[in-house]
Amino acid sequence: MDRKIIHVDMDAFFAAVESRDDPSLVGKPLIIGALPTERGVVSTCSYEARKYGVRSAMNIKEAYRRCPHGIYMHPNMHKYKAASKAIHEIWSTYTDVIEYLSLDEGYLDVTSTVGLFGSASEIAWKIKERTRSQEGLTCSVGIGYSKAAAKFSSEEKKPDGFFEVADQAFFQRLVSNRKIECLLGVGTKSSEKLHQMKIYRVKEILDNQKQVIEVFGKRGEQIVEMAQGIDDREVIPYYESEAKSISREHTFQHDSADLEYIKSYLLLFSKELSLKLQSAGLYGQTVTLKITYANMRGITRSETLEPTNRMEDIYHGALKQLDRITIAPIRLVGVGVGNFTQVREEQISLWNMENIAKNEKKDKLNEKLFKLRQKYGSEIIKTAAELEAEKKISDVHKIEEE
Repeated sequence: MDRKIIHVDMDAFFAAVESRDDPSLVGKPLIIGALPTERGVVSTCSYEARKYGVRSAMNIKEAYRRCPHGIYMHPNMHKYKAASKAIHEIWSTYTDVIEYLSLDEGYLDVTSTVGLFGSASEIAWKIKERTRSQEGLTCSVGIGYSKAAAKFSSEEKKPDGFFEVADQAFFQRLVSNRKIECLLGVGTKSSEKLHQMKIYRVKEILDNQKQVIEVFGKRGEQIVEMAQGIDDREVIPYYESEAKSISREHTFQHDSADLEYIKSYLLLFSKELSLKLQSAGLYGQTVTLKITYANMRGITRSETLEPTNRMEDIYHGALKQLDRITIAPIRLVGVGVGNFTQVREEQISLWNMENIAKNEKKDKLNEKLFKLRQKYGSEIIKTAAELEAEKKISDVHKIEEE
């Protein structure tokens, strides 16, 4: 059976959500990310801002240089996650084989469900129509016989686009005379090397297959296959429980060597990671501290723990690593948890019976706190340590603003 894959990509997602919720922003050059006076980059921007050369991941100072009259806003992740959840629910109506690439992008394999909902084209149009009518947002949808073809299709008519690449022969005809950068997986480094070989168009890859493979090796074989329209990759459903690790990090607006300030972020990150683990029914066995100094030198340090999803264990694991590094002005701090297990096991002996009893009490308290946060929200139910950490961060920010 021929595969039918749909690639959905929301149009300027963060900016679109903000414009939907505030009509005065419609048609304006809207840049979501850091503010011009801050460190940081562009998360996304409206198509009006893109006309001035602003793009995702661009340094915010450069974005402001290009578009000083733009409207700059911090992202509201709670709002975007809520919109994303609603969009994902629309997708899941048509298949359970979905590979989520981000909050606003994913592959859907509808090969086995076209009989239930009509053709792949009909499903794609239904997704577009429901996204617009139910969520007030637009998306670009591509249909293909492979993931690469579907991705290529969704980019063909952006924004609010619809396109289909039905087979390999059509794909080859479509891309033959286009720049090599249109191929999935041909990034900056690959294109530079191909340009050195006097290869600029997709058809030139096909004319020089042997040379491309000799220069790139296994990667060259993949580039040639992409140029031929060959892509056998499966759509792999993503479940948070299958992630290898989860993490949170923050870039300071001003470099800091204030230990209490840094620890405050570690504590709040530990809370977020703990809630994610508990929601997924997982325990982490490795805690990783990530630090980037003011001179851009980055380090990571890891600590192996007994399986845990408790905030205090994650926090203490990060603190242990913090105590082992040089404290100098820091630009970025982050915490990650990995090496997951679904079972929390402790080795029982006469020597650790007391610890096991204490941990059981902690687990019961942890579970009660989690249920309260699920019911009332993590922003409502807070421990004294969390409130103190938030106050420390707020106090530092006030001083910086003065």
